[in-house]
Amino acid sequence: MKTVKHDDWLHKQLEDPEFASHYLTAAAEDEEPAVFLLALRDVVETQGMSQMAERVGIPRESLYRALSEKGNPRWSTLAPILRALGVKLEASPHQLR
Repeated sequence: MKTVKHDDWLHKQLEDPEFASHYLTAAAEDEEPAVFLLALRDVVETQGMSQMAERVGIPRESLYRALSEKGNPRWSTLAPILRALGVKLEASPHQLR
């Protein structure tokens, strides 16, 4: 039986905009901000880091740094990335614990 590496499978799934949006939504629900940044990096890598940096208008290295585990990007960096991905963030009420 042939196996597929998890990263290869994930990147294939993230080519689907619907799957990518659910993936980002789930990551945004985590209390640790790094989870969302790493999920966003997965989606960006699927699109191509160099191509995304060009579309966003920032150097590729800056994009890597912003989406790293220790990254701390500003909204002025995140908003263009999300726009370039065709993703919008929505706030919705949820039950308080």
